[in-house]
Amino acid sequence: METTAARIRWFVDTNVLVYATDARSPFHHMARDMLKSARDKGVELCVNAQVIREYISAASRSVGESKPIPWSTILENCSRFQQMFTVLSEGQETVSRLRELLNTVPAAGKQVHDANIVATMLVYGVSVLLTHNAADFARYARFIDLLSACAV
Repeated sequence: METTAARIRWFVDTNVLVYATDARSPFHHMARDMLKSARDKGVELCVNAQVIREYISAASRSVGESKPIPWSTILENCSRFQQMFTVLSEGQETVSRLRELLNTVPAAGKQVHDANIVATMLVYGVSVLLTHNAADFARYARFIDLLSACAV
């Protein structure tokens, strides 16, 4: 019987996708390079539907004088994400894990979205989160490892 080593899996946060697909971002090259390096090393990159929705929301809004990414590009990027990343489903087990996590590490408002990412990771045994906002996830450091995609 053939055995294989456990596959290394990283969960990719929304901000990394935004930076990797927006050449105007000061973090564009760092985010793209981090994703490429991970793929080259055989890391399985994962997201959930929430991350894709958040990407669409972030990419489609103007920030300051910066215009949104064109709609056709956003939709094309979403198609690429579905091909390049494992999209982890959210079901009853994820909702139960989210509830347990919020009971252990209280969160409110937008922080609940971060908790949902961590709950999804825990359900699927993904231990590494690739993010630009490590501080947002510091409260979950006992559950996951944080990897900064855009350290300056």
